[in-house]
Amino acid sequence: MSFTWRLEQPDGTEVTAGAPSQPAHANQSDAESWLGENWRELAGADVAQVTLFEGEDKVYGPMPLAEQ
Repeated sequence: MSFTWRLEQPDGTEVTAGAPSQPAHANQSDAESWLGENWRELAGADVAQVTLFEGEDKVYGPMPLAEQ
């Protein structure tokens, strides 16, 4: 299985238009590292939150991208 992030608006609707493409990851650690490197770009593209999936199974989320 691969790990992917679902990029979402505040209401949970998936962001597709204008969102940066993101790769599928071989493991959760790689997916989390990718998010750590790219979250500011995602937030700048109006992605409010993300949810991590392994295949069709939700691992966790939604997790907000706003700076604290």
